[in-house]
Amino acid sequence: MTTIYLIRHGQASFGAESYDKLSEKGELQAQRLGQYFKNILKESPYVVAGSMHRHQQTAQLALAECFPHSQVVTDSQWNEFNHQQVFAQYEPRFNEPHLLKSDVAQHVNPRAYLAKIFEGAIKRWTGGEYHHEYEESWPIFKARVETALQDLCDELAQTKPRYAVVFTSGGVISVAAGKILELNPNRTFALNWAITNTSMTTLRLVGNEPQLLSLNEHHFIKADDSELLTWI
Repeated sequence: MTTIYLIRHGQASFGAESYDKLSEKGELQAQRLGQYFKNILKESPYVVAGSMHRHQQTAQLALAECFPHSQVVTDSQWNEFNHQQVFAQYEPRFNEPHLLKSDVAQHVNPRAYLAKIFEGAIKRWTGGEYHHEYEESWPIFKARVETALQDLCDELAQTKPRYAVVFTSGGVISVAAGKILELNPNRTFALNWAITNTSMTTLRLVGNEPQLLSLNEHHFIKADDSELLTWI
């Protein structure tokens, strides 16, 4: 029976010109993840990563700590939605990432303020009225992720590795979990907001159907160094 680990990338560069690069803290998180994998995985896993730079960086840094000779299959179906466009369509000034970062930093409760913006932006994206305004609408993104998950499950049902690890993003993991749990969009993205960097969401493959075993495991980061625990 195959166990699938869905991994959110390490902390990226929020508010920078290019978000798609790990911060120094994100690099350390990826290394801690790899050290944890070295303890819990008894053999080299089948590895998939989205094509985004933060996915590839997290995979490389983590695997260097445990299975340095593992081959990584790159699959863009596991890429995140364009969160910067989703923010910008909700509030046009956020088309400049540094302005969003500045607004968040100046707020008394930065995380609560960003959560409010995120909730509003996601409701607009998933609501149905504005699908035509996005490069990738919510229905298309959802279908892409669900296809990626089913394609992976079908392949693993044939090859039967003991472990599979997928390096991806919080929105993707939320949709995958939401599919299994039959959640609506609001509840799906409530999960998204809670998923920590380099956390593990664990699935068990039964036939070619995934079952959710755990969501957002991050104890290996929190116990080792709570200062490394991040959500954005």
